[in-house]
Amino acid sequence: MKFIVCEKPGVLELKDKAAPLKSDGEALLRIERVGICGTDLHAYQGNQAFFTYPRILGHELAGTVLEIEENDQGLKVGDQVAILPYLACNQCPSCVEGKTNCCEHLQVLGVHVDGGMQQLINIPIPYLISANKLSLEEIALIEPLSIGRHALVRAGVEESACVVVIGCGPIGLGILKQAQLMGANVVALDVNEARLAFAGEQFGIENTFLVDNKTLERCRTCFNGSLATVVFDASGNKSAMETGHHYMRHGGTYVLVGLYKHGLNFMHPELHAKETTLLCSRNAIREDFIAVMELLSSGLFPVSKYITHQIEMKEIMTSFDLWIKPKTHLIKALVKF
Repeated sequence: MKFIVCEKPGVLELKDKAAPLKSDGEALLRIERVGICGTDLHAYQGNQAFFTYPRILGHELAGTVLEIEENDQGLKVGDQVAILPYLACNQCPSCVEGKTNCCEHLQVLGVHVDGGMQQLINIPIPYLISANKLSLEEIALIEPLSIGRHALVRAGVEESACVVVIGCGPIGLGILKQAQLMGANVVALDVNEARLAFAGEQFGIENTFLVDNKTLERCRTCFNGSLATVVFDASGNKSAMETGHHYMRHGGTYVLVGLYKHGLNFMHPELHAKETTLLCSRNAIREDFIAVMELLSSGLFPVSKYITHQIEMKEIMTSFDLWIKPKTHLIKALVKF
């Protein structure tokens, strides 16, 4: 079978290997679609945290069951499945508390262990969710949208919330749209005018502002003279992450969803004066996946607009260099395997 491996930064290779043999408790899957996200692009560029080479990338996955034993979920051969790519130990305190997304011994497909850029893969059955009612394209979007869903749940966002999202990439857009559908008043910030235009024109986000010395006052006009109850950073940019709390009102919540590889510096008096609730949001849990599947089934999320690029497997080696260029205006790319 064919697979694609990132041998080292800047190098992707198409190779062949023997098909895997299924073990007890696993399902053999045919990978149908692989979504490309910032993690994959950062790994290709050599600036992804928690990463070693060589590595088979891919954690936004849609698959079809080829072999499976009798199981509690009732999954059977031919079923389309979503794949939870966060392999947890299920024994550490965080796992026991249901926080498998931040397991002490977490292994994420395509990051810590080889992922889904291969035609066949074995996955433990508990990490599969039946998704026969969704298209393969929709299934591949469940994971990135679940990242946003998890962040919104972490922050306790409700209908009355005033929300600022910094960064209008795929994760930021997912947070923005889901918060908007919850009834929150949302504002999108970015340094990229094209991404702001995309958020407004394609995702229906009314208030989109370029980050400059007038942004703070523009946010106030959207929130009746105040600032946001919740600010999400989805940029992963050092400067943005260190200053995002400026858009948060006193007593508010600041959620770091984006990941920066090195250290961050905050002016503690600024955080302290606002009695800031500072949160990090990592990955997602099964409940997030199920909630996003319900959202996708409703038709309320603009799937066709979110997917900006679709390619065949053989095109991957030449596509990554294009996608990392800002002029590409990549939001979400899907690879057909």
